Amino acid sequence: MRILIAEDDAGLRSVLERGLRENGYAVDAVADGNMALAHLRTYDYGAVVLDWRMPGASGLEVVQQARARGLATPILMLTARDTTSDRVSGLDTGADDYLIKPFDFSELLARLRALLRRPTETRGPVLTCGDVSLDPATHEARIGSDLVVLTSTEFAILELLLRRAPAVADRRMIAVQVWDEEAAAVGSNTIDVHLARLRSKLSGGGTRIETVRGVGYRIVPA
Repeated sequence: MRILIAEDDAGLRSVLERGLRENGYAVDAVADGNMALAHLRTYDYGAVVLDWRMPGASGLEVVQQARARGLATPILMLTARDTTSDRVSGLDTGADDYLIKPFDFSELLARLRALLRRPTETRGPVLTCGDVSLDPATHEARIGSDLVVLTSTEFAILELLLRRAPAVADRRMIAVQVWDEEAAAVGSNTIDVHLARLRSKLSGGGTRIETVRGVGYRIVPA
């Protein structure tokens, strides 16, 4: 899953970027609100971590414009503003949650997991196809009741395929959602190698990953 970080403090931005990547997320990190809006117009994100005060558009303005466009992506706001009126203002504008600086990174991860658990029009709490299930909050995948051990990349690919099912996920979409450097993934056999390993781990169950030649991949019940 791809996360957008918008934070003008370079040190904090670096910590968030590194920590989220270590926890299996693909990450885009920007330093101002205008860049955040540009990224939101270009890419699909699982969630956004957004600083309140940034150069260019403020965090509140980013939320307002994103919601005005109908974007339902969960947004976690970061701020040093801790009065009740500030929190109400942020939430009423359209943010989904609010974290006051300074904070523990483990709490940010927990809040992101909670946001990703919330159902939306395109996201359910547990994703399923046939006998395969995936829980984005607990980061667990199963065939029936049996746990499947996946790498973070395999998990991200499976999550994308399940979210898209029964539609096809093309190679560029997979690269953008799973890899930080999507061009390198599209232009090599990296995606095919990871898909082959994922197929092997799902073999024996009642679900398969199909190759749609010249387009991409989809997951279907066997």
